[in-house]
Amino acid sequence: MAERLSDRLREFLKTCEGREVNLNYLRSELKLDPNEPAWDGLRQYMRNLTDEKIVKPSGRHDGTYKVIKQIKPVRVFIPGRERRPIFDLKFPRDYHTTEEMDFAEAITIREGDMVTLGGVKSKGKTALCLNFCAENIDKHPVLMGNEYTSLVKGAHEPTPRFLNRLDEMSEWVEWVDEDGYDKFTLLPVRDDYAEHIVADRINIIDWINLDANSLYDISKVIESIKSGLGKGIGIVALQKGEGVNNARGGQFVRDFSDVELLLDSFGDNEDNVLLTVRGAKEKHKPIVGKTYAYTLTHSGTRIVDFREVKRCTACYGKGYNTRGTCDSCQGTGYNDKA
Repeated sequence: MAERLSDRLREFLKTCEGREVNLNYLRSELKLDPNEPAWDGLRQYMRNLTDEKIVKPSGRHDGTYKVIKQIKPVRVFIPGRERRPIFDLKFPRDYHTTEEMDFAEAITIREGDMVTLGGVKSKGKTALCLNFCAENIDKHPVLMGNEYTSLVKGAHEPTPRFLNRLDEMSEWVEWVDEDGYDKFTLLPVRDDYAEHIVADRINIIDWINLDANSLYDISKVIESIKSGLGKGIGIVALQKGEGVNNARGGQFVRDFSDVELLLDSFGDNEDNVLLTVRGAKEKHKPIVGKTYAYTLTHSGTRIVDFREVKRCTACYGKGYNTRGTCDSCQGTGYNDKA
């Protein structure tokens, strides 16, 4: 009888992996008789299974256990083990020179990677997202954005501003295939992004908005998004404060980012952007900390005059000195790299 109960218990717990169960629930599901020894003996069975790492006590002293999800070791080196190629993600280009952002060649992107864009308000997060989409249009990327769609008479449609931006870019981007269908997928998603990630595709989210009191949740949000990417990658835009070294969420964002780019103001011209490579997990040469500047034109869709810049040595990056605006950098805090 005892052996049969043990077998029944083990089989039933296989259906509960990852969940919590308590003794009363198990007694009910296993149809144990309160007048039989098995009723009280169940507690000892659970202790034995604790030693075997099949369950673990919840710590609440109420007969509740977490059923441990059983896993098998993964053999790494087996005959025929596939080596997946590097993900061919094309970074945005300078519209005039047609050259890709030059730091891109130093960064390795692999399947399942997450690229985060932390940007000050109105400093080109959408421009980068749409340019990433444009450069990789033949991979049929997925777009989700707070300002990409609106609900009109019960149906979702692209917002006027989003549609205008695509029109501005249509001079150099083929947004539709030969049959007139979108070469990208636009999803009307504004939250719960992880539930709508399309596996094995480039998923671009512009942007994730969290309550100021819940910024620590961004870690779980990005982790959940990454877990659904499969062989694809994620590109996620986030807000950040001016001059701050991290997107909102700080270290919680960095924990799951494989490439981090920051976007700030560059001088007094609101169309000028300072891009900083904040982090890159896999790179061929030193790239982290390098800064670049460029200008956005045509409703914030074209990147022009892209170049590397370095902190001004005359004013130490402040943009001013005791005499006023720094003459060396014209108040930007940076000079073009010679």
